[in-house]
Amino acid sequence: MTLNFEDLRIKMVDNQLRTTDVTDKPLLQAFLDVPREAFVPSARMPLAYIDDDVLVSTTQTGGRYLMQPSPFAKLLQLANIQPGDAVLDVGCATGYSAAVLSRIAGSVVGIESETDLAEQARSILPSLGIENVEVIQGALENGGPSRAPYDVIIIEGSVDQVPGTLFEQLKDGGRLVVVEGSGNAGKSMIYLKNDGIVSGRSAFNSAVKPLPGFEKVAEFEF
Repeated sequence: MTLNFEDLRIKMVDNQLRTTDVTDKPLLQAFLDVPREAFVPSARMPLAYIDDDVLVSTTQTGGRYLMQPSPFAKLLQLANIQPGDAVLDVGCATGYSAAVLSRIAGSVVGIESETDLAEQARSILPSLGIENVEVIQGALENGGPSRAPYDVIIIEGSVDQVPGTLFEQLKDGGRLVVVEGSGNAGKSMIYLKNDGIVSGRSAFNSAVKPLPGFEKVAEFEF
């Protein structure tokens, strides 16, 4: 049976996004415009629009995933991305998240640590006519200092903690959105930077796959 990906995309937006209070029209249109199936391995294309994280690569540090559509969309809505914003996409993998961001932001820098994933992103994005995304390779936890500062930073997976270096790369008035904590204990957070001071608040619960490189360092207790 041949899958109709356009129909699946519409069903994803109607059944996974609208039903979880994603209401921003430009954001919903971005999810309708970007072919999620183009960013997953061919064997997993039938799973591209499931209501779950989709595995795109198995690496030495663990699996890498496209984030589940609903929490990803809710994070982007929380970030309140504007058409002229410069966005850093941490852990862009094959480039799907950067493609969605490209539709609602002015420019996007995707940082990816895995060579094969970065190369896939650099190949897929131009093939879709996306010209406002730059994919760079490097340690995810270091961000993209050479292109900083950013209006918005989004981290594509759950983390134990956000390193200070990412907050340093935010513009004044900038926002960072992330899921902190693992499994059902995960909480979507938004951090705001004002006058050089960063403050954060919890917005909603989320359970998404972890992103390597953001594990909390064990401390000795006496």
